[in-house]
Amino acid sequence: MQCFIVTGSLILGILAVTRSSLAATCTITTYNEDIIKDAQANCREITLNGINVPAGVTLDLNLNQGTKLTFQGTLTWEFYEWDGPLIRISGTDVEINGATDHVLDVRGNLWWDGKGGGGGKTKPIFFSANGLKNSIMRNILVKNPANHAIWIEDSDGVVAEDIYIDSKDGDTLGGHNTDGINVWRSNNVTIQRLTVYNQDDCVAIKSGTNILVNDAYCSGGHGLSIGSVGGRDYNTVANVLVSNSQILESDNGVRIKTVYGATGAVTNVTYENIILKDINKFGIVIEGDYNIDTGSPTGVATDGIPIKTFTMKNITGTVKKSGVNIYVLVKSASDWHWSSIDVTGGGKTKKCEGIPEGAGVTC
Repeated sequence: MQCFIVTGSLILGILAVTRSSLAATCTITTYNEDIIKDAQANCREITLNGINVPAGVTLDLNLNQGTKLTFQGTLTWEFYEWDGPLIRISGTDVEINGATDHVLDVRGNLWWDGKGGGGGKTKPIFFSANGLKNSIMRNILVKNPANHAIWIEDSDGVVAEDIYIDSKDGDTLGGHNTDGINVWRSNNVTIQRLTVYNQDDCVAIKSGTNILVNDAYCSGGHGLSIGSVGGRDYNTVANVLVSNSQILESDNGVRIKTVYGATGAVTNVTYENIILKDINKFGIVIEGDYNIDTGSPTGVATDGIPIKTFTMKNITGTVKKSGVNIYVLVKSASDWHWSSIDVTGGGKTKKCEGIPEGAGVTC
């Protein structure tokens, strides 16, 4: 490794570092696995500036406790058909930031073929926040992910704020399954000030506990979702608050979907202060009949994943005439409390089943 001792920050196209027992500041401008490993081991502050990651490679960052990571300039990833992730970050008490000039440009159009994860090219997940503890991600701009944009998984105590995910190009270039943020097997997660333009879920909470989603703006895609829950190795969602958000021109507004024939639980969920506008299919949809293999409903709900203690209040807005305002198909649900629901405009209706007595739901 080439290393230069400097008074301040860095230099060098590959890496410059000031050494002092994890007090160093490092900037990396060219992808090199050895240099990146050395920076992780020796640098308290790491800047990735305009690097291009080779095809089929995960930019893998297992950060030391207290590390500050900054993205700067335009970072890109070369095309290769594989599952990814293209970047994986883990660590404790770490801070992940985007500089004002940065963009994580995945160039998803190289993979997009209109089929998403259901066929065609194999498309990598982009960003895995894996095993983060007591950490923060802020001011991150993701452009055109090939598949899901961000996964928060196997983590505890994560704040993701001021996140901007822009997959608008996918509307015309074949983007599909471009989820914004997915939460899986994680606890104490806060997502706030999130903006997503995409072709799938804005947020999808697949499993986890103590999760807050606040101030989300979701355009296109499939709305603010819990699920699908079930059919994996951890199938519990509990203590979730989704609030103060807007959903525009999405297929769905508010959605919960649990897997047909699976087991698990969805408990203590609240959606409140949500504004819908021009929703295409379902303003509010709560289903217990999702087929995880086909990605489609079966039409018959099962009771292995009951939805209990479920509050909806102050959900307002419009559905297109070709859509349905509210649809519920569940089994063994209990303790629902819906109030101040004013979703209008849908010209179609579907028969609702399984709504608990006294829930305040009108289909």
